[in-house]
Amino acid sequence: MTATAKVAARLSVVDRFLPLWIFAAMGLGLLLGRAFPAIGPALDTVKVGGVSLPIAFGLFWMMYPVLAKVRYGKLASVGANGKLFTTSLVFNWILGPLLMFALAWLLLPDLPHYRTGLILIGLARCIAMVLIWNMLARGSNEVAALLVALNSVFQILFYSVLGWFYLTVLPGWLGAEVTSFHVSMWSIAQSVLLFLGVPLVAGAATRGLLVRARGADWYESRFLSKIGPMALLGLLYTIVLMFAMQGDKIVRLPLDVIRIAIPLVLYFAIMFGSSFVIAKKLGFSYEDTASLSFTAAGNNFELAIAVSVGLFGIASGEALAGVVGPLIEVPALLALVYLSLWLKQRLFSSPIDETAKVGSPQPQPADLADRRPA
Repeated sequence: MTATAKVAARLSVVDRFLPLWIFAAMGLGLLLGRAFPAIGPALDTVKVGGVSLPIAFGLFWMMYPVLAKVRYGKLASVGANGKLFTTSLVFNWILGPLLMFALAWLLLPDLPHYRTGLILIGLARCIAMVLIWNMLARGSNEVAALLVALNSVFQILFYSVLGWFYLTVLPGWLGAEVTSFHVSMWSIAQSVLLFLGVPLVAGAATRGLLVRARGADWYESRFLSKIGPMALLGLLYTIVLMFAMQGDKIVRLPLDVIRIAIPLVLYFAIMFGSSFVIAKKLGFSYEDTASLSFTAAGNNFELAIAVSVGLFGIASGEALAGVVGPLIEVPALLALVYLSLWLKQRLFSSPIDETAKVGSPQPQPADLADRRPA
């Protein structure tokens, strides 16, 4: 038995068949949406920050365990790496929106509603699910938490400004069709506070209180191992609900979904690949490189959907583009998790470091996030 096969045999059932569980969750959601068409409106009746309360609960469920793992005492030392944060800002707030704008106009010149929806996605930098992908790829929890916090601040300050620029100003400069755009800073702040602030406060408070009461060793070895699997279960729950709420649209318009999917797939691949290569050339560790790359590639679809529905209506093409986003992002970024682990083996690991093989060694999902650079 090869070293990789030995390692794979040690994985938990959840980890070993994670792609199967995710695709099963997507399929279950689509089936529920088709079998019970009223489930979407029913789940959407109670909203928090413009997003369904059951979805908001799922986001908290999957983010809280990850944020409880972050060693907040180390954030100051991690934050001193100005080169890392400058690189992240360039990818997230200059290259990412510009790339999505270019792909949307190149590939959807005849579909302005879907094009606008994609541009809104490109402007909404990830503040939620990226923590899960970073955890699975064994990136640095501390770096990911700081990059997400940085994106949150910039999202509040610049989402409206960039939306106005990319939908109203830049197309006009290019002699193309423009779209009116106005979203208040407060509506974006509400989304950030809900999706990041609440689980962040809960995770930090949990660590602080329990470490003080029971000690760091008990917290790291006992408590985190218990709550670790909750993150993946929360992810599966959220996927089921998201696709149950939007399954009817996805099934009714398969060709439109494919047209929207093509620029999204290219966007994820280009953003992840370019940021990974640049980070490696800049001399970052694997953990920092993975965190930077997944933060650059991910998007805040919850915010993009909320803005699209608020500006153009729930039945709009802009809203459908936002809904298709998670359909493509989940399998795409899951594939990038495996690619990232494979690149770690090829580019970062010592030839004699058998524990660095792809998929090793993580007998419990919680262990994925507990590995730290030496």
